[in-house]
Amino acid sequence: MAWIQIRLNATSETAEIIGDHLVETGAVSVTFLDSQDTPVFEPLPGETRLWGDTDVVGLYDAITDMEPVVAKLKQLPELANQLVFKVEALEDKDWEREWMDNFHPMKFGNRLWICPSWREAPEPNAVNVLLDPGLAFGTGTHPTTALCLTWLDGQDLSDKQVVDFGCGSGILAIAAIKLGAKDVIGLDIDPQALTASMDNANRNGIKDKLTVYLPKDQPTDLQVDVVVANILAGPLRELAPVISALVKTGGELALSGLLQEQAEELREIYGQWFDLNPTAVEGDWCRLDGRKR
Repeated sequence: MAWIQIRLNATSETAEIIGDHLVETGAVSVTFLDSQDTPVFEPLPGETRLWGDTDVVGLYDAITDMEPVVAKLKQLPELANQLVFKVEALEDKDWEREWMDNFHPMKFGNRLWICPSWREAPEPNAVNVLLDPGLAFGTGTHPTTALCLTWLDGQDLSDKQVVDFGCGSGILAIAAIKLGAKDVIGLDIDPQALTASMDNANRNGIKDKLTVYLPKDQPTDLQVDVVVANILAGPLRELAPVISALVKTGGELALSGLLQEQAEELREIYGQWFDLNPTAVEGDWCRLDGRKR
């Protein structure tokens, strides 16, 4: 079964309030963690952590719309101006970093390998992406990332400009560059994702071809040849006009982070602007892709 999780930073005074709210909104489990032991909201260099010492993790069926959950949390007076959270598709053993022992080089399509930075690439002459995701989502082990990597491997990206919408670890952005893209722009709401993306780009020797932005800082009227967005169905739905506007006429789009039962609704929405190919499926998850009319 597919899952998503919300992780919120809390204090000893607010943790139980948040936990009760998550249960009321359908969480199948709620876990309280010492944030000092699992620093998901680790500050950037030079910053000081100003919020609480407890992380509350709620696990939901992946079809759950998380916007009402977050909206209700924002209404709690105890959390006024102090809501710090992340919502992500659950990646196996991601947060405890236990996956490092089992994270082996993986091949996608015909040319592309994703290789942990601490392991040797099996095919030195292939297109190899060296990856240490840090605290950002995206190792290639999740089906949504795998679907996007396979799609990128099948594209002719030569001399094209690409946007990685929700870049996370930078895995898709770096893969696009390694597969021939002229340059790539990574967008993410999480500053730590931008840091992880640039660290991985530097590790792969292509830092000069990747530029990252928070959405509020991105160039105005940005339009590119290829956009890939591996986020979740809710944001894909709500941000459809924004994402679609990033693609030039005749450009290509790939969307993932959605379940099979969510695909038809997203096909109808993006079908307003794109000629979409048959839905690609891996496990419970799927990918939509097509060309802008």
